[in-house]
Amino acid sequence: MSHSSEALAIQIRCDVLEMVHRARAAHVASSLSVVDILAVLYGEVLRHRPHDPGWDGRDRLILSKGHAAAAGYAALARAGYFPPELLAGYCANDSPLAGHLTASSEAPGVEMSTGSLGHGLSVGAGMALHASRTGAIYRVFVVLSDGECDEGSTWEAALFSAHHHLVNLCAVIDYNRIQSFGRVEDVLGLEPFADKWRAFGWDVQEVDGHDHGALRTVLGTTHPTKPRMIIAHTVKGKGVSFMEDDLLWHYRNPDDEQLAKALAEVRGLS
Repeated sequence: MSHSSEALAIQIRCDVLEMVHRARAAHVASSLSVVDILAVLYGEVLRHRPHDPGWDGRDRLILSKGHAAAAGYAALARAGYFPPELLAGYCANDSPLAGHLTASSEAPGVEMSTGSLGHGLSVGAGMALHASRTGAIYRVFVVLSDGECDEGSTWEAALFSAHHHLVNLCAVIDYNRIQSFGRVEDVLGLEPFADKWRAFGWDVQEVDGHDHGALRTVLGTTHPTKPRMIIAHTVKGKGVSFMEDDLLWHYRNPDDEQLAKALAEVRGLS
């Protein structure tokens, strides 16, 4: 496991907990499940220049599960896109850091405002198609929620991407198996999940979404003819024992005592 991405993940988790606590906001568990994916991307895989966020040659990353905004903003801040002090204003009035990921000149690095689920993969496919037709060398990464795969637009984008052989497109599903009001299997079952994506023409890789080494391998390589789908098996609330795999923490935020306990657990991972 890479020390740099592991350390980055611990920092992002601490940021997420403090941000959500301060703002009395939601989606702490949804943010914690995706942290390792973002840490490996920003710390190890992406070709990007935080000091030049509009660089034409950058890889594009769309966090389609925009309700995990706390993790997205924290990852950008710790990668150097904007001062980490800005995180203190998360979800506050007049802050550029809204509760769902929002593109802003004051908080650069967000490729697309997200949160209305089901749009990110379509936009990412368009970016990848543009690159392939213009000879651009950048890759496009789209991070989705599992509940987002209930949306028909996601599957339209899946068909489109395979049809156009978008080998520069890599999608990652944060498969924590819990949606806002229930477990995925109870709300709208997705299994056999990997088989569905293969049937739609994608190269499918299944990994432990908290294993940095496995993530780095599948994120850092491509298939010669197909877009890549990474089904990342994750735990909602990962890193905080009393939040892990618990539906209640989709909307709940930690009180002072819970915050202290959660931070101690996360920092103990180092």
